[in-house]
Amino acid sequence: MSRQGASRPFQHVHLGTLEQQVMELLWEQDELTIREMISGLGDHHAYTTIATVLTNLGRKDLVTGRRAGRSVRYRPRHPRSEHAARLMEQALSSSNDRSASILRFVEGMDEREATLLREFLDGRDATGAPETGSAPA
Repeated sequence: MSRQGASRPFQHVHLGTLEQQVMELLWEQDELTIREMISGLGDHHAYTTIATVLTNLGRKDLVTGRRAGRSVRYRPRHPRSEHAARLMEQALSSSNDRSASILRFVEGMDEREATLLREFLDGRDATGAPETGSAPA
């Protein structure tokens, strides 16, 4: 997995339930204030609770904030797909047999996912880099 563009090297990323809910909301909406998040989560959480969750997510390199007037607008630092890839990398790195884990994962793919993977791999050269300048046969 390429870590190009990541702001920090891969590290263990575990999300609690509320952290996951906040991230899901941010991935759906892209950018929100704390009050907008509280509303989006059903008005069940205190402002300080969501502020603490955002501080923790910031430490985990998952969110970033920017000042907008008197508020701070928070957004995901990485797309959902990159987070999912980090989780898969985390799972693979904890495996005693990485190859067997990869094969088991691929066996569980549906046909559409397997075709996507096959097409992606067919477009790579022997080093794993994208092929350039080659015309389709």
